[in-house]
Amino acid sequence: MFLPKYPDSPTPPPAHVHTVADQVSARRPVPQISVSTGAVAAVLVGGVVLTALLAAVAVTAVSVAVAAVVLRSLLRDQHRR
Repeated sequence: MFLPKYPDSPTPPPAHVHTVADQVSARRPVPQISVSTGAVAAVLVGGVVLTALLAAVAVTAVSVAVAAVVLRSLLRDQHRR
């Protein structure tokens, strides 16, 4: 029932021979992309702005952590007295 069916002829089919036409048709034309200086400037400005925002968030997180440690130590000293 699940046995494979073999071909009647014992010879394998001929292998595909690569020709020059096959190699040329395999290449696709590359689309032309023109990048203006305004687009490059916009990407650079956007990167600088995002980097500055990330730095601001990091500085804020560090300052909040330092303030939390200072407040915790002050409250712990207050409860000991």
